[in-house]
Parts: sequence; structure tokens; C-alpha cells
Amino acid sequence: MTDPTPERVAAHHLVTLHYRIAREEGTSLISTFESNPATLQLGDGTLAPAFEQLLIGLPVGSHHTFLLEPEKAFGVWRPELVERVRRSDFPEGEPIEVGTILRFAAPDGSSYAGVVTELTDEWAVVDFNHPLAGKRIRFDVAIIGVC
Repeated sequence: MTDPTPERVAAHHLVTLHYRIAREEGTSLISTFESNPATLQLGDGTLAPAFEQLLIGLPVGSHHTFLLEPEKAFGVWRPELVERVRRSDFPEGEPIEVGTILRFAAPDGSSYAGVVTELTDEWAVVDFNHPLAGKRIRFDVAIIGVC
């Protein structure tokens, strides 16, 4: 006799699913629903831990929609991550305008990105927050299989 209880997602499972990350009002940012499903190893860093936690316990064959507050998605918007940078500190010849995404080197050798939000002849205001920081995010998932 077969067990009628559906398999459920557990930590460190390999999960095949469709998922969509969208703005609260529904504008899709990333989606697999229109193409092939994704197969993800939980715990390997492909999905943010908060998104992974939402999958734990979901049964195969289920479809769920979650609305995440900024703290559970891409973080709150932090004003201290907005900085004024002298335009003379940017590489020469690199076109810079409002909306340009720039990469900066950190002292430890890593890099981080910032978006130019204001520009004058002498200064650029660069926002180092994640572009979705401070936003509520909709997360849709359809669990196809686990192993």
C-alpha cells in the first residue's frame, strides 16, 4: 500500500519548482513559470534564506503565494548606505548618469554595486542599498518535486 501523504520540502532537499519574485503590485522581476522549472539545492545560497524558509514543509504539487515585508525580503532601505562621491573619483571616460549601476572595490577585495541617484558637475549621489530594499515582495511557488 502506498503512503497517501505527499512528500514535503525539507532542509537540504533538491527541489524542483516554478517560482516568481515580483513587486507587491505584481510586476514580475524573476519568473520560471513561463519557461522550464528550476531545480535548487536548499542551503547552497541560490535562494535567500528567508525565501528558502518559506519552502520548508510545503507539499509536492502545491502552489503558494507569500507577501514578504522588506525585512524578510531584500532588507529595509537604510539612509546610511547613500553616499556622495566626487565625480573625480570615478574612472575617466566612463559615462555616468542617473540610474547608472557602478561597481566599487571594497578594502577586502570584494566588490559592491551602487546606483547613481543624483548627479552634479562635482558630485554623484550613490545608493548602495539593494534596489528592492524597503519594498514588499510577492513570492509565488509551485512545488513540482523533491529528493
